Amino acid sequence: MTSSWPIRRPTENAAIAAAGRSERRLPPVPAILADLLTANRLGDRHGVNLCAHLVARVVEGVSDGTS
Repeated sequence: MTSSWPIRRPTENAAIAAAGRSERRLPPVPAILADLLTANRLGDRHGVNLCAHLVARVVEGVSDGTS
């Protein structure tokens, strides 16, 4: 049996470039904050981190291209 090692997978740079080619609308802040509270109550630290970063992106104006 022959195999090719390492198995070729998309790189992080390719994934970031692909995500940057399309506009991704962020949910409204009240929805993000509700998810943040839920994640906090459940003890989901990763969920809390993701929601907090989403709120920061909305506040900084990243979603609409203004800064």
